[in-house]
Amino acid sequence: MEQLPITIQLKTIPSDPGVYQYFDKNNTVIYVGKAKNLKRRVTSYFTKVHDNAKTRILVKKIHRMEHIVVPTEVDALLLENNLIKKYRPRYNILLKDDKTYPWICIKKNPFPQVVSTRKLIRDGSEYFGPYPNVKTVYTLIELIKDIYPFLNHELNHLTKENDINKVHKLFEDNKTSIRHLINGNFKTSIDKLQIQMKKHASNLEFEEANTIKLKLDSLKNYQSKSTVVNSKITNLDVFSIISDESYAYVNFFQVAFGSIIRSHTLEIKKKLEETEAEILPIAIVELRQRFNSQSKEICIPFEVGLGPKIKVTIPKLGEKKKLLDLSQRNAKFFRMERFKQMKIVNPERHIKRLMNQLKTDLHLKEEPTHIECFDNSNIQGTNPTAACVVFRNGKPFKKDYRHFKIKTVEGPDDFASMEEVVHRRYKRLSEEGHSLPQLIVIDGGKGQLSSAVKSLDRLGLREQIAIIGIAKRLEEIYYPGDSIPMYLNKKSETLKVIQQLRNEAHRFGLKLHRNIRSKNALKSRLDQIEGIGPKTKEKLLKRFKSFKRIKAASNKEITGLLGGVKGVKIFQKLQEL
Repeated sequence: MEQLPITIQLKTIPSDPGVYQYFDKNNTVIYVGKAKNLKRRVTSYFTKVHDNAKTRILVKKIHRMEHIVVPTEVDALLLENNLIKKYRPRYNILLKDDKTYPWICIKKNPFPQVVSTRKLIRDGSEYFGPYPNVKTVYTLIELIKDIYPFLNHELNHLTKENDINKVHKLFEDNKTSIRHLINGNFKTSIDKLQIQMKKHASNLEFEEANTIKLKLDSLKNYQSKSTVVNSKITNLDVFSIISDESYAYVNFFQVAFGSIIRSHTLEIKKKLEETEAEILPIAIVELRQRFNSQSKEICIPFEVGLGPKIKVTIPKLGEKKKLLDLSQRNAKFFRMERFKQMKIVNPERHIKRLMNQLKTDLHLKEEPTHIECFDNSNIQGTNPTAACVVFRNGKPFKKDYRHFKIKTVEGPDDFASMEEVVHRRYKRLSEEGHSLPQLIVIDGGKGQLSSAVKSLDRLGLREQIAIIGIAKRLEEIYYPGDSIPMYLNKKSETLKVIQQLRNEAHRFGLKLHRNIRSKNALKSRLDQIEGIGPKTKEKLLKRFKSFKRIKAASNKEITGLLGGVKGVKIFQKLQEL
C-alpha cells in the first residue's frame, strides 16, 4: 500500500475517539496519543506553533501515522496505556513506567476479599476493569463493603471456626451479586441503598443518608467494562473484512493478555471477482506471518478453512463479538479514508471506481459518466416549471443545466409536465447531434417515471438510455415496468450521488419558479391599480425597487414622483390593497 503524505492523511482522518501512533523514518513508534476527536487532536500537531521544544522535535521526526478508532474516550485512554506499555515510545514519558490502571479483583483466597490491584496474576482470581479513574475503584469497593459488611472482617479478628464458616457462606451466597455490581449491573444494590437512605432520612439521620447519596452519585461516572481491555480474553487474533468491486480491506487486531496491542488494515487489490471468503484466509496468513503472531485462536466474521491447529471463533455475542465489531468499524473507517485520499491524489481512479459502483448497484449496461436528472416545480398549481441538471463523472456540470417553462399543460399536472420536458430535452439533443446521457434520474415515483418513459418511447430512445425514478419518502428506486422498488444502502455512494442529483435539480428548479412567481405577483398587483401604465410602473420600480416599498411609501413621496392629482389617487389605491 502506497505511503501518502501526512498532509493528505490529515484531510481524511475521522473525528471519532481513538488512539494515534506516530512513526519515524525507520518505522519505529515514537509517540502514542489518545483523543476524543482524532481529527482535531492530530491536526493540531501540524498546524499550531508549539512552545514545547520536545513537541517541535517530535513533529519533525514524524514520517507516517496510524490510528485506531474506538467507541468511547475511556476506551481510547485504556488503549493508549496498552500501546505505550508495549512499544515504550521515545516521546511518551508519563506512562512508560510499570504503573498501569487499577483493576478490581475478587481474590481466590481461603478468605474472601475484594481488592484493588495494578497487577494481573493468573492464580484463578477474577479481575474487572481496568479503570482510568482510581477514585472510581475505591468508591466502588467501599460501596460493595457497605452493602456486604462481612467483607470488612479481617481473618485475625475471626477467632472461631464458626465465624469463618459463616463469612464464607455469606460470601458464596452473595458472590454473584457482587460480580453483577462490579460489572455495572447494580440495580438491586441501588434499590437496597435507596431504601437505606430513605430509612435514615425518615429517622432524621441526615448525615448517614447523605453519605449513602454521595456514594450513589459518585457511580454515575462509573464505567465498569472496556471494549479494548478484558482480562478474560487471553491471546487472540481478530480479523474482519469489507470489500467493494475493486478492493478488499482486512483489519487485524492482535490481543495479548486481554489488551489490544496492535491494529493494522491491509488493502488488497482484486485481480478477478474474488469473494470475501476467498480473500480472508490469504490475508490472515499474510498478516500473521508479517507480525509473527503465534496465537492459537482467531476470531473472524464467518467460517474459512485455516487448518486444524488453529481454533476458529465466530462470535455472535459477548466480549469477542465487541472486538470483532470494533475491528470491522476500523476497516470501514480505513476504506472511507482511502476513498477520500484517492479523490485528492488520484481523481481518475476515484471516478473510475465510482462509475463502476454506480453501474453495479443500479444494474446498468455501461458506466454512467453522463447523468441527467429532472424535477418539476409546481407550487399551489401556479407557474409550473421544470429543471434538468447534468452530472459528468459524478460532479455537477452547470454549463449544461436547463430550465423549462411548461407550455402544453394546463393546471397542475406533474405527470404531463414531466412527459413534456423529457420529450423537449431529448428531441432537441437528438436533432442537434449532441451526446445522450447513459442514465436519466426522475425525481418522483412510478407515475412520473412512466410519463418520462412515454417520451423516450415516442422518440425511439428507450433502448439507448437507462432511466430510473427516486421517490422522496423512503428513497425508493423505481425501474420502468417494475412495481417493486429497490432500496440502496443508506450509506452507499450510489445513493448519495442520486440524492445529490435530486437535491440539485430541486434547488435549480425552485430558483426559476420563485423568480417567475415573484415577477408575476409584482406585475399583477401593480396592474390592478387604475392609473398605472407601463411608464408609471417603470418610474415607481426605478425609485422604490419593489412592490413592498412602493406600498410603504408616504403620500408625499408618491405625489412628489407622480404629481399632485395622479399621485394622491394612486396613493389611495395602494392603501386599499
